[in-house]
Amino acid sequence: MPDTAYTLIDADTHITEPADVWTSRVPARWKDRVPHVRRDEQSGEECWFLEDNRMMPVGMTAMAGWPEKFPNHPPSYEASHAGAYDASARLAYMDEIGCWAQVLYPNVGGFGSQFFLRLPDEELKLACVRAYNDFQIDWISPDPRRFVPVMATPFWDVPAAVAEIERCAARGHKGVLFTAAPQDFDLPFLADRHWDPLWAAAQDADLPISFHIGSGDDFVFSPPRIAAMGTAPAYALASCTLFLNNGIQLCDLLLSGVLSRFPRLRFVSVESGIGWIPFALEAADYSLEQGDHSDRRGDFDLKPSELFRRQVYACYWFEQGAADHFENVGVDHILFETDFPHPTCLYGNVGEVIEAGLGDQPDDVRRKILFENSAALYDIPLPSA
Repeated sequence: MPDTAYTLIDADTHITEPADVWTSRVPARWKDRVPHVRRDEQSGEECWFLEDNRMMPVGMTAMAGWPEKFPNHPPSYEASHAGAYDASARLAYMDEIGCWAQVLYPNVGGFGSQFFLRLPDEELKLACVRAYNDFQIDWISPDPRRFVPVMATPFWDVPAAVAEIERCAARGHKGVLFTAAPQDFDLPFLADRHWDPLWAAAQDADLPISFHIGSGDDFVFSPPRIAAMGTAPAYALASCTLFLNNGIQLCDLLLSGVLSRFPRLRFVSVESGIGWIPFALEAADYSLEQGDHSDRRGDFDLKPSELFRRQVYACYWFEQGAADHFENVGVDHILFETDFPHPTCLYGNVGEVIEAGLGDQPDDVRRKILFENSAALYDIPLPSA
């Protein structure tokens, strides 16, 4: 191992999935029906396809180091940062920035596993989820200590999701990716007891549940918006919408009764920032007291803000005023991320951004946010030095 000073655990990064994730892992009869990579005849770039339907260019999720602005992107794997798709190259990059471990999220399957719903066959949907989860364990093999695989979940089938949580916990996964807006897919709200077996399985396995931005049906970076606003404003609006939608979904969770019924179950709001959290908590506490409680379904012995500080974590990266919110959010429940290698990621400036946001903070606060909170949440083995 290089002589590296590890000062950081990155709580949100993504794998630009290699081309054979699904074609090499599903039964032969399905190889033509799963996501695969081929060159787009019109653009000439490498893209993910589902049958003949183009899903996304491979380089759109691997923008780190690319000199052009989004939505311009590398046209191929070769033109992308190798650490986006290759674990050994990722480890080398982590050493460069003093990062001991990274939490891993997907791209192709969606930030809540929702894109698998495009598949017409129930058995094939589950096979694709399982294949992705198996791929993660294969991908981290160069050094499993330093990666935190977060499993995809077939949330549309609760018994299958429970079985997959149990299987993946045994295989070494350390988190559960779940949609924060199941109602977007004609499924019950978070508060519905329909989900209780899934919550119970995650709690029993001691796996935190991630609400990553974009896990619902809420993406607004569309051609009509771009035509009306221009690319940069439309992209900024899309980003802000995703961040703030996590605020709505977090309030949904805090007011659902789930945290009271499952007091050891932990949730993580991923890639959403923290500046909005104090207002959301205060608004939830205040508004809850204004309503008629005679028919409420949840158990609220604790205020929503108290439930948050017991069971919920949040990640930030670019916010220079983040320290203004530490007291109201709680420094024990804040994680630092870079979002590598996505368009919004910190790259080439990680140390500078950390110092700009945390430079005047006490050492114990810096250690908690940059390292210790993530290490404890995900039970990450520590480096020897």
